[in-house]
Amino acid sequence: MFRQVRGKIALSLVFGVLVIAALSLVADVQKLRATLGGFDWALLPLILGLTLFNYALRFAKWQYYLRLIGVRGLTTRDSFGIFFSSFTMVMTPGKVGELLKSYLLRRIAGTPIATSAPIILAERMTDGVAMVFLAALGLVNFRFGWPVLVITLAAALGGTALVQHRPTAERLLSLGARIGPLAARIHHLRDFYESSYEILRPRPFGLAVLCGLVSWAGDCVAFYLVLIGLGLPGSWSLLIAATSILALSTLIGSVSMLPGGLGVADASIAFLLTLAVASPPMTGDIAVAGSLLIRFATLWFGVALGAVVVIAYRHLFSGMQALDRLAAEGSPDSARSLVGTKP
Repeated sequence: MFRQVRGKIALSLVFGVLVIAALSLVADVQKLRATLGGFDWALLPLILGLTLFNYALRFAKWQYYLRLIGVRGLTTRDSFGIFFSSFTMVMTPGKVGELLKSYLLRRIAGTPIATSAPIILAERMTDGVAMVFLAALGLVNFRFGWPVLVITLAAALGGTALVQHRPTAERLLSLGARIGPLAARIHHLRDFYESSYEILRPRPFGLAVLCGLVSWAGDCVAFYLVLIGLGLPGSWSLLIAATSILALSTLIGSVSMLPGGLGVADASIAFLLTLAVASPPMTGDIAVAGSLLIRFATLWFGVALGAVVVIAYRHLFSGMQALDRLAAEGSPDSARSLVGTKP
């Protein structure tokens, strides 16, 4: 397990260096170095504190979901270790490695993977809806990204509506029971559905979206502080632009299915800064510096935190050969095979 995690992080670091090199080509390297050197590093603790604020609220949502599906026998300490250790897996394609949380829940609390996996789906859906609202704040200033917002919102609300309409869901499950490959696992699919139904009911869904709005707003304010640290004058318009840009870029990175949205999210942040911030005129070196700094605070800081938690909670990961296969393959097929595995 630790070998696989180290390998993923090392590969991600290499990819990250390539992304930084590519972005540096957009800006003059000397100017970029000077811009980063002139950053107000005294703001960094506050920026990272806002990132931790985001993580804390997301952990609270995770705890809320665990109560909804009836997880018992799990201490807050172990729940903390499960949640934050998954940050090392954001570098898997499409974040399929986040099934680490479900796998650990099964080992520690005996919760079937089919029962807990909907939490991961719900986290992505509700965070996506929250990001849509945050991104929409500033999109009136530039016509870019609306298709991503519309598709994300439609997919999240449409999927939620389908899960909440029991007659339709029951018909689909009955149909699945008559299909050879699915028939043997229909009980897992039913467990998955029942858990999804509970988590995505209107009240939990609304509370989770509200939590997502507040938590991800912390990252958006952190980005605002990054821009101030780079010398831009603070204003409401800059705060709105920072919020919209970071939210939209994060969504674009998620849609790309690339590990951590590497390259796509980074480039989107830099591009949208040049598009949305006109006073003072946005330069390439400031846009690239802003992208690099906020991605350090919101992506790489999280990966580092997850690695520390993995080391501190080594006892959670003993004898996890199946998870090693998941981390190595990083494929939806391997994830489905784990969901269908009996505890």
